[in-house]
Amino acid sequence: MTPERFRECLTLMNWPQRGFASMVDRAEGTVRQWARGKVIVPADVASWLEKVAAFMAANPVPVRQRVEA
Repeated sequence: MTPERFRECLTLMNWPQRGFASMVDRAEGTVRQWARGKVIVPADVASWLEKVAAFMAANPVPVRQRVEA
């Protein structure tokens, strides 16, 4: 997974790096290194993230409907 794709997935899911670090039980510094391309995203994390991103892309969060008065 490229650093660009990693950041794209987090953006798609509206996940800050800090929240993602907590979700995958990794240090925030490690996640920042993944995002910068300093360290390769582990294959298991990349695979899981791609699956979650694909699900979110296919199933966007519902948008609140405004009721006209």
